[in-house]
Amino acid sequence: MSTFSIFLALIVVVAFLLVVVIMVQNPKGGGLSSSFGGGGTQQLGGVKKTTDFLDKSTWTLATLLLVLILLSNVAINRGGDNLDSKALDADATTTAPIALPDVPAQTTNDAEPANNTPE
Repeated sequence: MSTFSIFLALIVVVAFLLVVVIMVQNPKGGGLSSSFGGGGTQQLGGVKKTTDFLDKSTWTLATLLLVLILLSNVAINRGGDNLDSKALDADATTTAPIALPDVPAQTTNDAEPANNTPE
């Protein structure tokens, strides 16, 4: 298992945890849900310590996700040491395209079948 695969697995796990933590949080303010009459029911069961924990864990997971994404760039296998473009190299040899033989086009009338015998 490569280093990039490990980073990729960690990124998926952290992203899933971040989605779960965000979905668990209670909405803080009047947003769209309070416009439709849901504003009074959002305060039921809200605990200040839980909100602080979820808020801190959201920022921690978001920062961890960003760091993992940036570090995974270092771990990508680039496949070789030569990263230069051959399009910019003046000494690079190119192959000519293969010339196909000319094939005469056959035109036939759709109403009459093609007859190759002379009359």
